[in-house]
Amino acid sequence: MGTVHAKSLDPLPMHGRDLSMDPDDLIQKPEQEAESKLEILENKDVVVQHVNIQGLGRTKEDLLGYEISDVFHAKNLIDVMKRAHTARQKLLRLGIFKEVEVLIDTSEGADALPNGLDVTFEVTEIKRLTGSYNTMVGNNEGSMVLGLKLPNAFGRAEKLTFQFSYGTKETAYGLSFFKPQPGFFERNLTLNMYKVTGQFPWSSLKETDRGVSAELNFPLGMTNHTLKWEGVWRELGCLARSASFAVREESGHSLKSALSHTMSIDSRNSAIFPSRGALLRINQELAGYTGGDASFLKEDFELQLNKRLFWDSVLSASLWGGLLYPIGGQPSCIADRFYLGGPTSVRGFGMYSIGPQSEGDYLGGEAYWAGGLHLYTPLPLRPGKGGFGDLFRMHFFLNAGNLCNLNYGSGPHAHFQKLVECIRWSYGAGIVLRLGNIARLELNYCVPMGVQSGDRICDGVQFGAGIHFL
Repeated sequence: MGTVHAKSLDPLPMHGRDLSMDPDDLIQKPEQEAESKLEILENKDVVVQHVNIQGLGRTKEDLLGYEISDVFHAKNLIDVMKRAHTARQKLLRLGIFKEVEVLIDTSEGADALPNGLDVTFEVTEIKRLTGSYNTMVGNNEGSMVLGLKLPNAFGRAEKLTFQFSYGTKETAYGLSFFKPQPGFFERNLTLNMYKVTGQFPWSSLKETDRGVSAELNFPLGMTNHTLKWEGVWRELGCLARSASFAVREESGHSLKSALSHTMSIDSRNSAIFPSRGALLRINQELAGYTGGDASFLKEDFELQLNKRLFWDSVLSASLWGGLLYPIGGQPSCIADRFYLGGPTSVRGFGMYSIGPQSEGDYLGGEAYWAGGLHLYTPLPLRPGKGGFGDLFRMHFFLNAGNLCNLNYGSGPHAHFQKLVECIRWSYGAGIVLRLGNIARLELNYCVPMGVQSGDRICDGVQFGAGIHFL
């Protein structure tokens, strides 16, 4: 539903071994003569004559040529070590090797040069079939995730993934195929098939999505882009007998075919506790021109700025906004609208409980904005500094926002007036816990202000868990 409707399945991450290394680990010294020769060559020009890869099974050699070719351009021994380390990182990033070891030795044989070197990568391929079990945190919900992966399915770093998740509000399963461009891992194609069943108690709504999608990811300068097509058959129904008439009207089947584009620039040093850098993400979605009975243009953006202050404190400012414009005179669908409120956006309000509602069911809105100002500090007296204590932060926050429907027959001035006339805002303080570098938990004391008729508030202690916070 808006920001919470079904999304396509991403390939499960695959992790290689730790990429940190000591330059001394790169050099094997089988013989004293080779050791002394390497010492002689340390400060002199060298030529990399051969680069070998040992341990290949199903992996195609032409794929790896793109990743290791830069080693041949090294000019001295230190440069060889640096370029070999970079090549090792690229090989591990492919997600097809369990281990990659690097050996540097002097060249041998009839064609060996006095300053020649051979570089050998010893690789251990990941098994043909791997499984995983983990838990996943969403926006104020949790799930158990089971996955089966066929890494390196056709020998060129492809991944075929089946994933099943069972959560507090959502059950999903899907099949995903991931294909990177050889020599340019950041440019990749993902194909998905999925079924997602979700419950949205704030709207007394349940939704089942069956869909397919295709995504193309690529960098362009400092920006990252995603082009996506998604076709989804949506089935909406009432979650409870007490559902409002407005929700019952939305029940039934619909077909959405949409093209979308996302552009992002992220210079933050951390996604969860950034101390510097900025994030800008802009998304456009156009539905109806490639089929289906849903027709709209949807735009939304996210901006975040972070600045380190004194005593390891950080000032963070965020701004979100979005607009949905129905096309063809059709009203927008409840599943496509924006939702606002809760511990992951405007704190002190119930989950998605700001804006238009009918008989206690929140219907979402076609336009919204939300802003947040945070001051993050270490825990008082710094308990566990350098260890477990660094997972926690104190934060003081000020949030504000509004969600509404616009009369598109009026001008921009009227739209602006509508967005600022009933601002909800809140302030408070709390403790934040980082879970890895993908999610966080918050326990806050909130004071909601600007409450409007029909809003559901949480005055006092509020708990939140998720991956996307204002």
